[in-house]
Amino acid sequence: MAGNIHKEEIDKSNTWVTNGVDKTKKWVYYIKNNICNTSVTNVTNKKWRRNMKNSMTTHRMNHIFQPDGKAFIMAMDHGANFNVLPAMKDVGKIIQDVASAGADAFLSTVGMADKFSECFLGKGIILRIDGGVSYLGDRKHPMQIVATAEDALRLGADSVITMSFPGSVFENEVLSNLQRVVLDCHKWGLPVTAEALPRGFEPADDSRTPENVTFACRQSVELGADIVKTVYTGDQKSFSELTQSVYAPVVILGGAKKVPERELLQEIKDALEAGASGIAMGRNIWGHENPVGYASAIAKLIHEECSVETALKEMNVKFAT
Repeated sequence: MAGNIHKEEIDKSNTWVTNGVDKTKKWVYYIKNNICNTSVTNVTNKKWRRNMKNSMTTHRMNHIFQPDGKAFIMAMDHGANFNVLPAMKDVGKIIQDVASAGADAFLSTVGMADKFSECFLGKGIILRIDGGVSYLGDRKHPMQIVATAEDALRLGADSVITMSFPGSVFENEVLSNLQRVVLDCHKWGLPVTAEALPRGFEPADDSRTPENVTFACRQSVELGADIVKTVYTGDQKSFSELTQSVYAPVVILGGAKKVPERELLQEIKDALEAGASGIAMGRNIWGHENPVGYASAIAKLIHEECSVETALKEMNVKFAT
């Protein structure tokens, strides 16, 4: 029976997973038992692609990363924990507009993946599966795993994301969660993204040193993560050392602080030149007066390797039209 699975069926895997109970059960059976051996043409010489053994893992990674091995991941998952209003009031429009402008994938909440599936325009979805806390809380409890691999597949996700906070007061629970999520998701050929931050968001003098950021990222892949989201270390030399030391694609985050367009684009450019596989940013984009132009500029910077000046011109052209 496995020999009858064709590539066109593989390409419809997200549809199979989300449309109808019978098809879902049938397709999940194929995934879980790892009997699907279709070839996938969207590959490059990236070292992390060579490490992909499971064909469904490869397929899903290729739905996030483009043939050049890079990805523009738009982070839209903030509303699960933080107040995103009024900027993200019309979330469906933002998703659709940014998808049209060049985003390759989205970090999504369960609610977005469930209620706005058509707005993603077929782009990749990385589902946030940890939560259970909010900015109104007392911060005395860590985030919990609140969704399973099966939930993610049912919602059409290509990957899941959870935290990796070595050195935080909750490191035992957070790191154990990551390990369990990896083992669960890999049974289904579902890639795992780790958001690797030394000490999490707890204030400490050494929480963002290049050495500790590199350690956090390397530990994440040792625990099985397929994609690592982390901060830029501040200079190309230390970040190049990080990307060379981590055997998975590394994408940089934007952080809570709003920064000038030129500064953010330059940071992206520097990170890409030092080995980053793309970005996973959101607040600086969806909170901008011109998210479509900003997204278009970033997509051009990532996939066309243009200059910061050219990216800024792209942004202004999109804004003018």
